[in-house]
Amino acid sequence: MRVSAGLLVAGLLFSSQALFAGTETPFSRGVNLSGWLQANSPGEITFNRYSRSDFEHIRNLGCDVIRLPINLHFMTSGAPDYRLAPLFLKYLDEVVDWAEELQIHLLLDNHTFDPAVETDPAVGDILEKVWLQMAEHYKHRSGFIHYEVMNEPHGISDELWNSIQAGVVDVIRSVDTEHTIIIGPANWNSYANRENMPVYEDDNLIYTFHFYDPFLFTHQGATWGSPSMGELAGVPFPYRAEDMPELPASLEGTWVADAYHRYPEEGTVEKLFEVLDTAIQFGLERDVPLLAGEFGVLMYNAPEDDRIEWYRVVREHLEANGVAWTSWDYHGGFGLFENGSQGEFGHDLNVPLLEALGLNVPPHTARVEQPALTGFDIYTDAPEGGALTYGSAAGIFDVMSAEHPREGTRAIRWTGAGSYGAFGFDFQPDLDLQYLVDRGYGLNLQIRGNLPSGGISVRFMDSDTDEPDDRPWRMGLEIDQSRVAWNGDWHQVYVPLAELEEQGAWEAGAWYGPEGKFNWSAVDRLEFSSGIDGLDGIVVGIDDVRIVAANPGPPRLTSDAGASGLFYDSATPGHGFDFNVLDAGLVVYYYGHTNSGERLWLISEPFSGDLEFNQPFELEFFELPEGTFGSPVESYATWGTIRFTLESCTTGFAQFDGVDGTLDMRLERLAGLPGLGCSR
Repeated sequence: MRVSAGLLVAGLLFSSQALFAGTETPFSRGVNLSGWLQANSPGEITFNRYSRSDFEHIRNLGCDVIRLPINLHFMTSGAPDYRLAPLFLKYLDEVVDWAEELQIHLLLDNHTFDPAVETDPAVGDILEKVWLQMAEHYKHRSGFIHYEVMNEPHGISDELWNSIQAGVVDVIRSVDTEHTIIIGPANWNSYANRENMPVYEDDNLIYTFHFYDPFLFTHQGATWGSPSMGELAGVPFPYRAEDMPELPASLEGTWVADAYHRYPEEGTVEKLFEVLDTAIQFGLERDVPLLAGEFGVLMYNAPEDDRIEWYRVVREHLEANGVAWTSWDYHGGFGLFENGSQGEFGHDLNVPLLEALGLNVPPHTARVEQPALTGFDIYTDAPEGGALTYGSAAGIFDVMSAEHPREGTRAIRWTGAGSYGAFGFDFQPDLDLQYLVDRGYGLNLQIRGNLPSGGISVRFMDSDTDEPDDRPWRMGLEIDQSRVAWNGDWHQVYVPLAELEEQGAWEAGAWYGPEGKFNWSAVDRLEFSSGIDGLDGIVVGIDDVRIVAANPGPPRLTSDAGASGLFYDSATPGHGFDFNVLDAGLVVYYYGHTNSGERLWLISEPFSGDLEFNQPFELEFFELPEGTFGSPVESYATWGTIRFTLESCTTGFAQFDGVDGTLDMRLERLAGLPGLGCSR
């Protein structure tokens, strides 16, 4: 529920005088919650990745702030208006509610950018449009909510970025004079560029910077930069000559080689303090509050004890100088959990790292592996059984598409994937499905598309362990023309888990054929792949993805009474049907209006045939004059016909042809009673 400002603790509300004492911030320590709202569209957000309980966990660590990276520009209609999508605001409102209920500060960080692409000099127009809407939407929420203009602008001059940022601040202040705004310098929010920032007259700002020095240490093993540092491993902190690894040959002649040779001077605690103090001095001189919005060490290739020491040194220096911080990040390669773990709060937290950060260490219990004992939903009207993730060439998704769902009101819409584009449902923790395999459980899904040839691959992938001969093995099937007719209609696919075929593994750019090593006791994800032909100009729908005990078959009416209930079209308000199965047969009532807005009540002749899904039936309808409850209608006029097609227990179509003209309606069940004979 929404928490009003008046219900929150006094002194934590909008007044900047209440929030700040000199250079203090209203919060002190926290984490980034990355990889959640950093989607390419609202329909790609996997909202079940985190929940209110995760916010509780973070608070219980002793954190009082969460920085929430959001691909804000992508949550809009795009050019030219950049209107924020209602679905995105629905998601974000719920997150804001959690923060306010738990009294944890939430930094709404506009994280929209491609790190490989320089910041567009014209980005100011977009920023002003989206932030005007955000400020208008959240201006009445509590002081626990804060706005961060944009993460890590780069490839743009200090002068231009400062001008853009000042314009955004002015736009926000035109509608919201109360909430704190977080601003930062150019050059990736570098501490080195803080001195180039202007003096802002606004006294309700927090000045952020990011810190990853020495970069050679913090990013060893990183593969996303140019050149890749994936081969670099074992760089110590502080510098110790005897522990320095050789520079990989692939990095000779690059900027990484230059950093490697400077590391004896730059990889010291003294040097770390020296560069941090430049940011701290800025805050003192300007008398402004500071936030280290990101800092961290990639866990994969760094010596673990040295990684822990770096966090301790940085954290203690920040706190000793009154600088608030949000580490990068909660989960992921820079996160608070053990390397290679399932990332479960009660089992996998990196205790030495928590201690180095001065955070609380919650009770830890050993994980008891529990096999799945029953079937479960993976996707119905939204991802349920795993967090949706995307691979390369994945195309365009809408996981909340209302376009012709098979069941319920939503389905996955997938298009534009390149060759072998893929998306999947990531299970956290891994699933033990061996019990279900042995007892005949199967994978059930609904799929539709207009593929001219080929098909879609669906596969389970097991967990890739550290064993030298282990790989992310695949077990799946090809959904091709032999299984479904790719004619745009929905088709059910069901296959027992035990009948899926092992498909090999792809790892580190190499393909490995099947070796009979797939492990049903450690299933990491369920993945869909577009195959070699991709999905250029092709739309695929996926719905009702479940693990079930037996083939459920198509939805069915076990008795005609199963059609009883209320139906409507959510896109056409003011219309509705009441289906009643009586002794004489099915009688349908229509309540609506004519094109001119006059009331229109219709009643059908009884239908005495057998009702079946996807089998159209046509009824004659009669117009009813005004009457009263309990009074039979003595006279009526023939109106026309309505042709019905029930697709399932919950959906169908109605096609009107009467004195008021023609109309097509998409039907959704509004209400019905269980036990009347309608079954999946």
